Amino acid sequence: MNPRYDFIISQLKKHNIRLSHRRLKVLEYLCNNLNHPTVDQIYNNLHKDIPTLSKTTIYNTLHTLIDLGLVRIINIEDNETRYDIITEDHGHFKCEVCGKIFNFDVDFTSFTSEELSGFKIRDRNLYFKGICQKCLFNKNDS
Repeated sequence: MNPRYDFIISQLKKHNIRLSHRRLKVLEYLCNNLNHPTVDQIYNNLHKDIPTLSKTTIYNTLHTLIDLGLVRIINIEDNETRYDIITEDHGHFKCEVCGKIFNFDVDFTSFTSEELSGFKIRDRNLYFKGICQKCLFNKNDS
């Protein structure tokens, strides 16, 4: 499959997490679709092949992966929770036209703040919104 999938499988086994068919399909979807999906997107894409799949199963699987540090929650919009299988620090850009979310590298160590001296930072997020190159090009073509 892919290295991330294999690594996550090994971590689940290490923590004695049962590798059910549904759980593996959710994991496989996340690994093969790096589009920061919502629960609804995962459900709609998997439900046709697994009619017995429930959103509760997806939520439970995602929360297990989050608890183990294998998936991150992305909240770019207030009313939308997305899930990211890439857990290394990186930034996100959301196109306001097509809705696609892009990853980009960022050096979080270059961000410092005296106001946070003595704090323990558990999560770092950097979000930008705007119009992606493809949508800008299509807009200029019109």
